[in-house]
Amino acid sequence: MSILIYTDNSGGKITKSSLDVIYYGSKLAKALNTEAVAVTVGEVTKEELSRAGNYGAGKAVHIRHDLLKNFDSKAWSKAVCQVAAKVSADIIVFGHGFSSKALAPRLAALLKAGLIVNAVDIAAISDGKLTVKRSVYAGKAFSYFTTSAPKKIITVQPNILSPEITSQTATVEEFSPDLSPADCGTEVTEVNKTTGKILLTEASVIVSGGRGMKGPENWHLLETLAGMLSAGIACSKPVADMHWRPHSEHVGQTGLAVRPNLYIAVGISGAIQHLAGVNGSKYIVAINTDPEAPIFREAAYGIVGDAFKVLPRLNEAVKKLQS
Repeated sequence: MSILIYTDNSGGKITKSSLDVIYYGSKLAKALNTEAVAVTVGEVTKEELSRAGNYGAGKAVHIRHDLLKNFDSKAWSKAVCQVAAKVSADIIVFGHGFSSKALAPRLAALLKAGLIVNAVDIAAISDGKLTVKRSVYAGKAFSYFTTSAPKKIITVQPNILSPEITSQTATVEEFSPDLSPADCGTEVTEVNKTTGKILLTEASVIVSGGRGMKGPENWHLLETLAGMLSAGIACSKPVADMHWRPHSEHVGQTGLAVRPNLYIAVGISGAIQHLAGVNGSKYIVAINTDPEAPIFREAAYGIVGDAFKVLPRLNEAVKKLQS
């Protein structure tokens, strides 16, 4: 038996959220006295894959096949299923992200596995049963789910653990799955990737603006702050709906759910729909003119003031600290 950990990569690097998931899987493997095995698909160097060992994986399996050059959940899930059989994995761990939402259910169907999503703590196993604490009701409550299926799959929320990084490296193995064109469910005709931006789902710090910014022409204040903090840029739904910012930056219940270490909300009142997508943040800092704004009830720190007076002073203070 082993714990198999699905690992995303981007630009030839293992994503930050996947490194966190590797650590989660390694902790689970240690509790079960078994091996943690990372698996990934795509163009990643052997040296980069060996970094999985820094986060507790003993082995990293690199899946390569001409049919897997573009994401196809049908073909990719079959490939991961073959790796699971190769390493005798009874538990498979995913990050709770875009690819996992497509792959984990397919893999559960292929393996007849019990699937539990949104884990927010290390799973417990007793008498063959796996119990997972998970987030429900948009993060307002927690519940415990148990599965006794022989095969088990968990998807894990980002930033729930602080990884302990070691000097250990993972051994890397190449794996060529048995696939045919019939295993592909989609035909990719064009791929367009956003470049030059920090992915919000990967960002440790996010600077976000709402209607209080009064227009797209004022976003340079947020962009300056984000640039100095190496932060992602986000916005509330009304801002995206008014086309001040692209919908790809919209965070909230109907947009992206994010869990950064620091979320700076400027001119955002904090409607429940917005908070549902950001309340997993470790620290929220709010800047708003309304002292009764709901965002302040969720914020660790708050400034009641005009963003157009606060932001220039904040940017200047950050600049001085970094000089």
